[in-house]
Amino acid sequence: MPATVRNSLLWIFEPLERDATYVTKRMFGSDAAYLDGLLCLTAGDGDEPWNGLLVCTSREHHAALIEELPALKPHSVLGKWLYISQADAAFEDTAETVVGLVLARDPRIGVAPTPRKRGHKSVLPKGKG
Repeated sequence: MPATVRNSLLWIFEPLERDATYVTKRMFGSDAAYLDGLLCLTAGDGDEPWNGLLVCTSREHHAALIEELPALKPHSVLGKWLYISQADAAFEDTAETVVGLVLARDPRIGVAPTPRKRGHKSVLPKGKG
C-alpha cells in the first residue's frame, strides 16, 4: 500500500529548500514556509478556504500584488493575507511566480511570526535567533 501524502501542495516549497534560511512547519492544518525568519507562505490541500496557497503579507501590499498577480484575492478568513485556490486555472503559474518573489526577498511578502508561548520551538534556523 503506497504511503499517503500529507499535503499534495508541498511541491510549491521545493525551490525554497535550497535557501539556507528556509524552515517549514505545520500551521492551520497546512504547511508554512519561512525565509529569513519571516512567515512567507502557507499551502494546504484541505477544504476551502484552505485548499491553495496563502501569501503572507500586509494589507498595504494587497493592491500591488493583485495588480501583478490578478488571481490573488484576500483570504476569506485571514483577510490580511492573499490567497489563490488550487481550483483556480492560474494556480500553478501564480504559485511559481510567488515563490520566485519570495526567493528574491520581495519586501511585500513575509511577516514576522507571532511570538510563541514558552515551550514551543523557534522557527528560526540555527544560528539565526
